[in-house]
Amino acid sequence: MVFARQFSIGNITFSSPVILAPMSGITDFPFREIVRSFGVGLVFSEMTASRAVIESLKNLKVRKRLHFFDATKEKHPIAIQIVGCDPDIMVTAAKFNEQCGANIIDINMGCPVKKVVNTYSGAALMKNEILAGKIIEAVVKAVSIPVTVKMRLGWDSENLNAANIAKIAENSGAQCITVHGRTRSQFYEGAADWKAIRAIKESIKIPLIGNGDVYAPQDAEQLLQDSGADAVMVGRGTFGRPWLCKKIADYLPTNIVSDYFKSINLIHIIRKHIQMIIEEYGEIKGIFIARKHLGWYSKGIQNSANFRQAVNKLEKYKDLEFIIEDFFGNLPCEN
Repeated sequence: MVFARQFSIGNITFSSPVILAPMSGITDFPFREIVRSFGVGLVFSEMTASRAVIESLKNLKVRKRLHFFDATKEKHPIAIQIVGCDPDIMVTAAKFNEQCGANIIDINMGCPVKKVVNTYSGAALMKNEILAGKIIEAVVKAVSIPVTVKMRLGWDSENLNAANIAKIAENSGAQCITVHGRTRSQFYEGAADWKAIRAIKESIKIPLIGNGDVYAPQDAEQLLQDSGADAVMVGRGTFGRPWLCKKIADYLPTNIVSDYFKSINLIHIIRKHIQMIIEEYGEIKGIFIARKHLGWYSKGIQNSANFRQAVNKLEKYKDLEFIIEDFFGNLPCEN
């Protein structure tokens, strides 16, 4: 099946219906820029705790440490995701991000992590529909940019209330919903249920983005067919493959898998990515962050275990550069 080339949220139209998911510890500025360099409809920031935003307003050092997005260097459009359970604090965080240049504010109601749900935030909000509605309505009224909501199918298999939350969000003024095809209790286990998303899509008139287990262009196609979603959000499939969103975007309107990335040397992408990480965080923290990305980039390559062990011992950027060049050589992005 051939799908549309564009996608809109409110009055914002994106170049493709393929979107980079918000992922804590992953979708920082360097990663967003690498994904953007290939082409993507929209990128989301990492989840930002609303209370952390409040603290950053009081303390510039905290703000710098948290690496909030900088509109002066950020390409647009960008959606900033916030998480919390207090409507007033969420409003302050949303206003701050709008002032910083965000194009969309996304409310996290899907994070399954224990330290988040224990504060009654993230997926825990799906258990409190009244509070969820209050938060969405308050944020919508506080900002002039589109507000979206990301959620799961429900808290567990006995409480599949995403359609209720989606309708509440629509009635509260949200302009788009994203649904990950798992419950909170599943975390990331089992397979995402793309077909279960369809009932949520059919319960609302605003656009819906489908999310979960998209690792290849054909996965995206099947998700859109099964769910009826208007767009697809790609998350863990981009680990070590920041070009995946572009590959999917090229495939959906044509049903042809591009061989383009077989002709690009992986080292060029890695070098650029690591350099941006070092520039953003400095050498010490940057090398620590780079290790996980190098682990993903090297996955499936011969002797990758030895490479990762060597990388984890390095503390100098110049040494890291040498071992990267030596290991990846002229390998293509894809075989």
